[in-house]
Amino acid sequence: MNYLQHRISSGIICAVAIWVCWISFTQKPAEAFLFPRIIAVFFLLLALWTFAKAMLGRSKVGNGLSMAAAKNLAPGVAITGIYIFWAAKTLGFYTASIFAFFILLSLYDPSPNTEFRIWMKRGLITAAFIAIMYALFAVVLKVYTPRGMFI
Repeated sequence: MNYLQHRISSGIICAVAIWVCWISFTQKPAEAFLFPRIIAVFFLLLALWTFAKAMLGRSKVGNGLSMAAAKNLAPGVAITGIYIFWAAKTLGFYTASIFAFFILLSLYDPSPNTEFRIWMKRGLITAAFIAIMYALFAVVLKVYTPRGMFI
């Protein structure tokens, strides 16, 4: 990856950070966006810092993303896109999260897909993960969580 590629990619991330921060400060109800605002501000600060380093030529530039790594990431990116743009709205936040996490776990888990025990383990991991995330955000942090199917 050369410096131009790094400048373009960090500029795109910076633009996304500005957009996310703007959305978090303009949406209603305001109390539902307190926690996202904190995260958005930190995201914006880090993105601006990275973009400034790229523009000044002070960032470490690696070799970029290989074709093999891109092929490994492509299914996960596709599932995430489906989750964000369709499933979360259609199925409900928690139901879609369960499906997305289970599919991603099954896709990237190197265990064989032929054993029932492995599928049960993936189901238990999915249930535990979703329960922990719900408890962390809704109960501990008191963050407004989306309402929909199954909560």
